[in-house]
Amino acid sequence: MIAIQYNTVQKPTERDTRDIWEVRQELSEEKKRQSELLSEILTLSEDVKEYESSNSKNQGQVLQNTLEELKREAGLSPVSGPGLTLNIRPSMELIEFGYQVEPITPELLIRLVNEIFRFNGLYMEINGQRIVHTTAIRDINGDTTVNSIPINDTEVEIKVITESFEMAEKLYSYLYASGFQDDFYIDNLDLVINKAQDKITITKFDGELVNSYLVEENKGD
Repeated sequence: MIAIQYNTVQKPTERDTRDIWEVRQELSEEKKRQSELLSEILTLSEDVKEYESSNSKNQGQVLQNTLEELKREAGLSPVSGPGLTLNIRPSMELIEFGYQVEPITPELLIRLVNEIFRFNGLYMEINGQRIVHTTAIRDINGDTTVNSIPINDTEVEIKVITESFEMAEKLYSYLYASGFQDDFYIDNLDLVINKAQDKITITKFDGELVNSYLVEENKGD
């Protein structure tokens, strides 16, 4: 047993080649997800307490408020709040020098969307298409699509709503200091990051939400 344990420690089947900063970054991401889950549990617990402490007359209103909040989170209703807008457009100086401008790639758009959500973006809309948990950003017949709808090749507007105006300002500073503008410039595109605003309105999801985990086939006995 000692020999087996020693061999396992000294010769792991798969060596972890990450450096200390990569490990710290992954740990930070996990702690952030844990914090978000704990925050959500606390919110739900407060809803339960409010429902239990209210009388029968007010319980209906509490449930209605909870329903409206869930609809906003799922994208089934419009939402307004502090945030910022981003614009993607062709780089005019590169066009003047004869560079060809290609449509924005799904990969680059996905990277930007994921980074915004990672930095606590709550709600997002791309050229009128609400981003929800079922949204797919992909290439269909050479066109970059959002929710299977082709977006404008050369002019793209992204709206983001955050938890507070201060959070919107932090998101602006973060994106402005990041390397995303350089990444877009490589593709002959300009990423314009506009300053935070007090109120931005995002439309509701124009489609059908399908949750495959709630669909169960009944094959009988």
